[in-house]
Amino acid sequence: MSEFDFPASYEALEEPNGLLAMGGDLSPERLLRAYSRGIFPWFSSNEPILWWAPDPRAILLPDEFKVSKSFGKTLKKRGYRVSLNAAFPLVIRACAAPRASQEGTWILPAMIDAYTTLHRLGYAHSVEIWSDESLVGGLYGVSIGKAFFGESMFSSATDASKTALATLAYMGRMGYFKFIDCQVESSHLTSLGARLIRREAFEEQLENAINEDMEQVRNIIRGVLPESVNRVPWSDVLPESTTQLYLGLTQ
Repeated sequence: MSEFDFPASYEALEEPNGLLAMGGDLSPERLLRAYSRGIFPWFSSNEPILWWAPDPRAILLPDEFKVSKSFGKTLKKRGYRVSLNAAFPLVIRACAAPRASQEGTWILPAMIDAYTTLHRLGYAHSVEIWSDESLVGGLYGVSIGKAFFGESMFSSATDASKTALATLAYMGRMGYFKFIDCQVESSHLTSLGARLIRREAFEEQLENAINEDMEQVRNIIRGVLPESVNRVPWSDVLPESTTQLYLGLTQ
């Protein structure tokens, strides 16, 4: 067994739902191994690293993203500018900032360092939402093949984080992603179209979605870091004008 292997997902606890393993580190090798198996880290400052594979799993299919009338008006009239991977460190730190609705943060300095390393390797990405020159919202996550694993998002202006998620849905409709992994259910994500599927079904979809990237991922797990990453440059994904984003999601 490789030092980066995890137990089979069916061994995860029912309570707390999905707790599979603890310990290890947040090296890119271990993180990519985890995500390729549908496993993600989530822990607090007073805990060891905890690894999760919940059942059921919350996912968002791009064609099922919901745009309410009020959000549609935001997309058309708010004047936000969208960018990709233009400010990853700013986005992950904004996601880690304290929020009135929760105590502390699970996005600890070690997590920030780990995902910044994945970003340099081409596997962690950010979507930024700008109002003039101010960053007002965004999200970050991990992408392997045609699966996007959402980690966190933030907003300091009306519907800014929704606009970031809408950007991912738009990219999915263009063929870049088959699904967005939302990990666990929330009323907010459900209102936007996310739904629950059984873990076994999720793992089947995941295997199909990440297949094209797995040779490179296996090399990284073995310690062979790529000289270049075989991925579509995110800067080339969105057109200069986001008019297509508005039309693609509000028709």
